[in-house]
Formats: sequence, C-alpha cells, structure tokens
Amino acid sequence: MTECWKPCVIIWATLLVHVTGHRPVIIVHGILDGPKQFEILAQFISQSHPGTSVTTIDLYNYIASIKPLWQQVDGFRNTIRPIMENAEDGVHLICFSQGGLICRGVLATLPKHNVHSLIFLASPLAGQYGDTYYLRYFLPTVIKSNIYHFCYTANGQKISICNYWNDPHQRERYLKSSNYLAPLNGEIEHANLTAWRDSFLRIKKLVLIGGRDDGVITPWESSIFGFYDSNENVIEMEKQDWYLRDAFGLKTLDSKGAVVKCLIPGVSHTSWHSNLTVYQNCIDKWLT
Repeated sequence: MTECWKPCVIIWATLLVHVTGHRPVIIVHGILDGPKQFEILAQFISQSHPGTSVTTIDLYNYIASIKPLWQQVDGFRNTIRPIMENAEDGVHLICFSQGGLICRGVLATLPKHNVHSLIFLASPLAGQYGDTYYLRYFLPTVIKSNIYHFCYTANGQKISICNYWNDPHQRERYLKSSNYLAPLNGEIEHANLTAWRDSFLRIKKLVLIGGRDDGVITPWESSIFGFYDSNENVIEMEKQDWYLRDAFGLKTLDSKGAVVKCLIPGVSHTSWHSNLTVYQNCIDKWLT
C-alpha cells in the first residue's frame, strides 16, 4: 500500500476531475443582443455547475447582428472552433433566438464539431412570419404580407431577418430566394446537403425551448420546428416535409430519443435567458 500511494492518488485525482468536471458552455446571442444580456444566464450556470467555463461570444453585437447570417457564421465559427478543440469531452451550446440559426450554420460547416447538448432557446428554427417589434424596427412602414417583395431579393438577403423570413403564402419565391434557411432545412437540393446532415447528426442531445407567450417568434411553434401551412395553420415538427424526408437529420435524432421539447408558458421573448424557472426546468440538467 505504501509503495503505490502516489499512483493511486494520481488515478483517484483523475477520476475525481472526470466526475466533477463540466463541459464548457458556449452562448450565442440573438438579434440586437450582446454578451451583457446573458450575464444572468451565465450566473445561473456558474451557481449550479461551479467551475464551468462559460463563454458568451462577443461578436456581431446589437446593430451588427443584422448582417447576413452566412457572414456571421464565418465569424462565430472561427471563434467557437478553438474552444471546441480545447474541450476533449465536448462542449454545450446555448443559442438564443436568431443565434439558434447561426448555431445551425456553424455546426453545418464544422464537420468535426463536438457539441454534446445543443440548446435552442426560443429560436425561429423553421422561420419567422410575424409583425413584431423587431420587424417594425427595421421595416416600420411595411406590413408582413408585403415583406417578401424586399426579403426575397438579393439585397434583402443581405439582412439577417430576411435570411429566415418564411412567407407561407409565397412558397415558390421563398425556395428560389432563401440562401440560408431553405438550404439548412434541406428544402432545396444543394451540394452540401449530405455533409451538413452528417454534421447535424453528431449532436448528442437537441433541446428545443419555447412557449406560447413568447410574443416575437411567429408562430411560436417555430421554436420547436413547427410552422404555418399556406392557410396559416401550424403544422407540427413531425408532419413537416423536411422532417418526414429526414432532410437534415432531425427525424433520425428524434427516433434515437435525442430530441427534447421544453415548453414554458408565461415567458416573453426577452426573458428566456434570465428566467430561473426556464433554466431549472429546461437547461440545467443538460449541462453536465
């Protein structure tokens, strides 16, 4: 016993670090946000998982968040990649609102990513079609039924919100003009479809968080991959064409039990990341 105490201590210390350590957490903010808005969420994580490395990416903040999403993806990917490379056991990714779509683009173009839990927090994953205050901020005099005239043009696609504007009454124009959401969802054929799908399938757990009182994501079910049909009836995720075709791997993840939906009523859009109930019920347990 006395001769092997050093090796035994080393082994025990290694096991202790493995058991008590937590994967790094990366937070990607939404439109018109920056790291400051996520200080409370970072505190929640530090309190429930002491010692966890939490990084809120300080990039494309506030008005810069309206730049085209593929441009933002390039910047976020270059910042996120080294964090992943230094995390042997992988990372957790929390992506809020528009940040969820950025995260999808980042992971699609990082074929060797090591994301363990991908947490989408009130994100317009299937698109946006709503006249909210965010939209009025950019286009104050235009009603939602006419926005496609601008969004579905080359100039429109240079603004982030147009990259995921999904007008259910202008399906052909959307498929022809959308250079971000439609390719990500596998709604159009492209050369990267298989590679992006394979990358999506590297995720170990996909957590979808939203609620009916969000007030910004429209329809709110877009946060759980539901969306309008041409009559503005909401079609749930499992009945969407790209889900049934398993176009980007969502059906496969779901069939393995890797997809979790967490629906919380009474939470407005800008409160998701500072609401303790949301954190305790929908986020905390996936950050081990």
